[in-house]
Amino acid sequence: MVLRRFAAKEAITLAAWEYKIAYVDFRGRISSEGVEFIRQQGEHRTSFATRYLSTLGQDGWELAAVHPLIRTESSYFILKRPATEAKKEG
Repeated sequence: MVLRRFAAKEAITLAAWEYKIAYVDFRGRISSEGVEFIRQQGEHRTSFATRYLSTLGQDGWELAAVHPLIRTESSYFILKRPATEAKKEG
């Protein structure tokens, strides 16, 4: 689906995005789409989150938002990357 905004008789095509949601428990586990990412022995919590984001960044994902949950040590990470042509048409 392509969204268009019309201004001064010109069509502007807006970017299409692909999204990924990850459940993050900063005590040592990140889960997304059935894949678990586990904190290493002795690894700091910030290093753990950085390692996860860096790994996904290599595949073009960027952090778009963080949604904190009631438990202070857990959140949802919302990530996005430009949709591929196959995903745009599907």
